[in-house]
Amino acid sequence: MDIISRAEWGARPPESRSTVPWSQRTVFMGHYSAASATQTPRQIQDYHMRVKGWSDIGYNFLINSVTGLLYEGRGWNVLGAHCAGHNTEAIGVCIIGKDQAGKQDVSDAARRAFKWLYEEANDRKGKRLQLLGHRDRGNTSCPGDEIYAWLHAGLPIVGGSTPAPSKPPAGSKPAPGTPIAFPLPAGWYFGPASGPAYSVSGLHDRYFRSHTDRYWLQQWGTQLGRRGWSIGKGKTWLGDAGNDGIYGPEYRALAIAFQADQHLTQDGLIGKNTWDVAYHNPVR
Repeated sequence: MDIISRAEWGARPPESRSTVPWSQRTVFMGHYSAASATQTPRQIQDYHMRVKGWSDIGYNFLINSVTGLLYEGRGWNVLGAHCAGHNTEAIGVCIIGKDQAGKQDVSDAARRAFKWLYEEANDRKGKRLQLLGHRDRGNTSCPGDEIYAWLHAGLPIVGGSTPAPSKPPAGSKPAPGTPIAFPLPAGWYFGPASGPAYSVSGLHDRYFRSHTDRYWLQQWGTQLGRRGWSIGKGKTWLGDAGNDGIYGPEYRALAIAFQADQHLTQDGLIGKNTWDVAYHNPVR
């Protein structure tokens, strides 16, 4: 399932951030926003930063209660601000929506997204996290009666468990090459040198997972070449500088073209979603 990155939903840079190792994560906590499902992550972030004075959006992830779209908040390993006194052990996930006449209308798509994210957290932790609602650790009605009951019932999905991925389109071929995990921290991306600290350009030889940023950006360009894109000096894409691993107008144009081809948000930034799609989506 795709997680819409911070770059893709237009997040403001955090004013500060602290990381939490998986060894200290023991709880997966459900919240709701107590506002309209039309509310955007950026609106929630603005409220948290401007009104509450927090350093960033408070939640680690957010899910729209109607569409089921899944958004990156602070991410897996960043300390949240969603439950006072319990942000170190708890990954906070907010379902964007509110009670309707005493009942929250949470779509099946939103439930599946929440359950998928919980299972992903368990895989990353290597053991099952305790499943709680905000009211279990705070004096609040959050996350609403319906969600709270669903959490404590173990996230049952009507009609069966989380579905397997859909079949690739007819005539498509599996993605070539060996998948490489996104090498940057959560919320970071390959982008212009003029961007914030988490915009990685390749100009400064910053190291991630034992290799330079330039090396990793070259890997992404090489993967697009395996997928059939004309990559390199004198070719259709990266024709002037080649696949040199330094983000600039040529990499931006390539990223936008690839994002358009894959029906992604076309921002020209190479975040986790754009990276993963290159290694996992079938080639049409």
